[in-house]
Amino acid sequence: MTTRARSVLRIQLHELGPAGQETYEQALALLRDLTPLVQALPPDAADLDVTGALRFFDRDTGGLAAMAALRLAAHLGLRATIGAGPNRMLAAMAADTTAPGRVTVVAPDPEAVAAFLHPKPVGALYGVGPATARTLGEYGLHRIGDLLDVPLLTLQRILGKATAVALSQRARGLDTRPVTSETAPKSTGCSYEFSHDELDPVAHRRALLDLCERLGLRLRTTGQVAARLALSISYADGATTQRSRTLEEYTAHTPALRTAAYDLYARLGLQRARVRTITVRADLTDAQYAVQQLLLDPADGKRRRIEQAADRARARFGAQAIRSGTLAQLRW
Repeated sequence: MTTRARSVLRIQLHELGPAGQETYEQALALLRDLTPLVQALPPDAADLDVTGALRFFDRDTGGLAAMAALRLAAHLGLRATIGAGPNRMLAAMAADTTAPGRVTVVAPDPEAVAAFLHPKPVGALYGVGPATARTLGEYGLHRIGDLLDVPLLTLQRILGKATAVALSQRARGLDTRPVTSETAPKSTGCSYEFSHDELDPVAHRRALLDLCERLGLRLRTTGQVAARLALSISYADGATTQRSRTLEEYTAHTPALRTAAYDLYARLGLQRARVRTITVRADLTDAQYAVQQLLLDPADGKRRRIEQAADRARARFGAQAIRSGTLAQLRW
């Protein structure tokens, strides 16, 4: 008995407009008319498992992708770029290489998967960051197909066992992550209110660090990652300004959140502003299904292990058990 190949779509929406979040939610609702297995990837993408929908609509994967694009355009005026494949990784990679508004389908047979993957640079493979790509390049491994010519034990000596095994599987087009329709909180945030109108930028950045530590701990505890970060600042006169950015890599890692928050603060260009309240808010997705870069930086790995140990201590002794030295005198 053979197992029927899955069919997954990665849909990337364009030009959501001023009412971005509302339009995005409407698009997700429209896509759920095609299949209940729609996984939101805020702020402007989604994965769909349409395996069961193919027979219902009497279409192949490409036909169903075209139907999804047509419905989004007709009902919401949205343009969509769609990649399709037998799993989430291949669908996402197909979408990444597709011209805006077009559809690319990777057929499920091994020959088609190999033809799609093997010529691509190793940096295009799911989870491969710049450091990993550079290391592989030093050994003459520039294309995804090159990874299959290297014995696994050799690849393990280059990258370490876990990373080598993961890349070897992905180079063969394997990805077992399901599309999940489970819903999670769409966003979460933390606020810091000064006891007086605060002019000092150092105090502003200290408050940002406090907020990112709190936010990071909350995300890691609940199994969520931030896909987008927004910074909102309220002033003494009641006015408010806000900046936001989509994160290059979804994360719950406090240093990454802090870097993004500091960048947003710098972009505000505040000079002698009387700040009353600072709020950091994150759009969320499930950490289990987010893309995680494979890192070779020993310092980054050490920081993450320290963070995990600190989280265990906080879980046992309370949120204030371990804090950055900069925040030693700052209330929680």
